[in-house]
Amino acid sequence: MPATSPRISTVVDEELAIWLQHRAKAEKRSVSTLVREILARFYADEEERYWASQGEARLATFDEPAAVTHEDAWK
Repeated sequence: MPATSPRISTVVDEELAIWLQHRAKAEKRSVSTLVREILARFYADEEERYWASQGEARLATFDEPAAVTHEDAWK
């Protein structure tokens, strides 16, 4: 059965390739699965940093006197 997920090919240096192979073997999984998990974690971290910066920017411009109260929002 053909793979349904997009495939990405990359070139790494020998040291990184050896580390990935050893790590994957120690965790009893494929290098592909290990790299996919590493990339997913990196993506999640990047997304978290982005939303944190967006929140900080909004807090910096928050004007409490002009804000709608919780009670007024639900009227």
